[in-house]
Amino acid sequence: MKNELPIEIIRFKEIRESHSHTQQSFASLLGIKNSTADIERGKSKISGNIVVELMDQFNINPLWLFGKSEQKILELKVNTAPKVLTVDTENNDSMVLVNVKAAAGYPSNIQDLDWYESLPAFQIPLPEFRNATYRGFQVQGDSMLPSLHPKEWVLGKAVEQLDYLTNHSICVVVMSDSVLVKKVQKHMEKDKLSLISLNPEYPPLTIDTHLIQEIWEVHSKLSFEIDNNSENATLGQIQQSIAALKNEINQLKK
Repeated sequence: MKNELPIEIIRFKEIRESHSHTQQSFASLLGIKNSTADIERGKSKISGNIVVELMDQFNINPLWLFGKSEQKILELKVNTAPKVLTVDTENNDSMVLVNVKAAAGYPSNIQDLDWYESLPAFQIPLPEFRNATYRGFQVQGDSMLPSLHPKEWVLGKAVEQLDYLTNHSICVVVMSDSVLVKKVQKHMEKDKLSLISLNPEYPPLTIDTHLIQEIWEVHSKLSFEIDNNSENATLGQIQQSIAALKNEINQLKK
């Protein structure tokens, strides 16, 4: 049909609507005078500058825009590797411990070597901690209950790129303004990542991946809390079971 719009016009409008923009606000964002009405009617072509803006603002794949690919979003190679590697006097990797107080300043000091040297560090001589970079973070708050309790420590392995991240794993996510311990969920569109609390009282949080500075995949934890009450309860249950068994034996003897 002569009146059928080109696929790039249809997809251009789809992008605008999917981000809840009006024709005027979308035009302002892309550097277009007045509105996008002429483009969406097929009266004006999509210029190279507009394509560049769509790539920059929304990570749109130009091949998808013009109907040459089914991949809408360009793959992002987000670098989440540690910004500073810490070693001991013999040049061996050391594991820095970042407590709750230090975590508040971690994002702003993420490339400051002197700041890292002020933190405690140690090594674990176990094969599970070889051939990788690890860092310890103290858990803050109750959002990861019942698996992780406040003030426990998690030991995380550095993840160099988001492509290497294990989906649904528990991670320490270092953003531009915070350090969060969450379960991560990947999206089909790789510019987003969901952070999920194990405590159902906290809703999931979806973030833009470009805001992530580092990711540490949690492999183990250190806990200094021993639940004596739980242990006593278990012992009491065993004692009750033994008493009931003795009672049954005595009844059989009669």
